[in-house]
Amino acid sequence: MEKDSSRKIAVDIFNAAIQAVDPYKLVKGYAESILAAYHKEHCNKLYLVSFGKAAFAMTKALAESIRDIITKGMVITKYGHVQGKLTNNIEIFEAGHPVPDAKGLAATKNVIDMLKNGDNQTLVLCLISGGGSALLVAPCNSITLDEKQRVTELLLKAGANINEVNTVRKHISAIKGGRLAKIAYPSKVISLILSDVIGDPLDVIASGPTSPDETTYQDAIHVIEKYGLRDTIPDHILHILTKGSEGKVMETPKRGHPVFERVENIIIGSNKIATGAAAKKAIESGFDTTILTSELQGEAREVAKWLALKAIESRGQKAEDRIQKTENRKICLISGGETTVTVKGNGLGGRNMEFALAFALEIAGTDGITLLSAGTDGTDGPTDAAGAIVDGQTIKKAKTKGLDPLVYLEHNDSYIFFKNIGELFITSSTGTNVMDIQIVLIQ
Repeated sequence: MEKDSSRKIAVDIFNAAIQAVDPYKLVKGYAESILAAYHKEHCNKLYLVSFGKAAFAMTKALAESIRDIITKGMVITKYGHVQGKLTNNIEIFEAGHPVPDAKGLAATKNVIDMLKNGDNQTLVLCLISGGGSALLVAPCNSITLDEKQRVTELLLKAGANINEVNTVRKHISAIKGGRLAKIAYPSKVISLILSDVIGDPLDVIASGPTSPDETTYQDAIHVIEKYGLRDTIPDHILHILTKGSEGKVMETPKRGHPVFERVENIIIGSNKIATGAAAKKAIESGFDTTILTSELQGEAREVAKWLALKAIESRGQKAEDRIQKTENRKICLISGGETTVTVKGNGLGGRNMEFALAFALEIAGTDGITLLSAGTDGTDGPTDAAGAIVDGQTIKKAKTKGLDPLVYLEHNDSYIFFKNIGELFITSSTGTNVMDIQIVLIQ
């Protein structure tokens, strides 16, 4: 395979993964089931609440399929993720992600007001996707939006994973951690969920607004302490968490709580489905393919070293096969999940670009290895790129331009690094979100 050919094939494999988790198609497949539930429960109202990066596409599927029974709907999605118009009875709000903003706060208030009008003849249909934690925002116990923004920023920069970030979010929110189900009670609630969390835990995806919460106030304090943030988070939030751990503030609803008696949570798409589709495409393209994991996690640059070692080992085995005149294999290694980045510099980047830069350093000078690492939502960090595509010549190419890759890595400035050498992977918004995918092709 030529270099350009390898990159094109990697992109084709990535696109196959994205198509398999197309939120429009996934939700469309549930339209008849929702209609049946509406009639079975003898409902006379249907409130639709859609939030997350894939909210628009998910909603569009039902606006076209069951529009006649939708009483009212609200969509909250990330800026730039609206692609067209919906029916007049569905309002669309764009808001901040990953740090919540005032528009998300105002939109969520509208959602709460709508849900409070439900009764036991109301069906509340929730369409939930990654990014929902930031977009569906309603601080509780007099916590301000500024305070919540501060905590979110501190946790993300400290390298906390999504489970940890959402453990804290759930305990400073009036709608997360099962509290949306509590607000909607006694309505019938069905949630169709596109998972962006490793292992698909219902209480973590979008901070589990319709799921029993498996965490406590004490768990939230442990997260704060683990990352040394006790002295930097707002005093008011620490005070609320402490009171909660002492039983002086009501916990989030747990398993067995009556508000969940009429709640159904259904996972309709995940990273496992996406990596499976990627593997199928790679096999069809003639590659000996292995899915290493769909639960990749850890510090991006460290996990990249592990994957680079796997690639080098696989390439070495293929060379041995060639010497022994056995089969001439093409190899594809696939992984998926979500790494983290501990931000120490002031650069611009995201976990996939940092991953790709660290990987490129490990394979520098090695021919025959190509990596594509990208976010399935089409964005990586606060940038316009989904990730990057690298090979054994990436570092050499950078150095011929006078760039020191180690300096860029140290400053978390991977976006500028790849922009300077033309190796950014830009897709625009994909309309879906099931974490990240890494595709390694080996000659």
